Amino acid sequence: MKTTTKNSSKTKNDISNERKRKPYKTLEEAENDCIALSMNLARKQLEEGTASAQVIAHFLKIGSTKERDERELSQQQIELMSAKTGAIRSAQSSEELYAKAIEAMTKCSPSEDYTID
Repeated sequence: MKTTTKNSSKTKNDISNERKRKPYKTLEEAENDCIALSMNLARKQLEEGTASAQVIAHFLKIGSTKERDERELSQQQIELMSAKTGAIRSAQSSEELYAKAIEAMTKCSPSEDYTID
């Protein structure tokens, strides 16, 4: 069902797909769109029974208990690193605050020339 025009040999589906897609603003947006398209195709292949062994193995792997545990561990490591980073920043902030407090106190202390009679 290929319809051609004088200047183009594109199908109606090609033209309608071009109209639907807007230019991507970011690389992440383009990647997410490709991932969504791939997932839709894989789902369709699985439903129709035409999926390759690689596609089936991929989804079996990501659905396994071991894979879920590894993802959870990875997420916990990210949270731990974030907490450590926060603690380091807090410690640096406290050190700066103590240094400023000590400097302010030294300015308020009597000088050597000052004597009490």
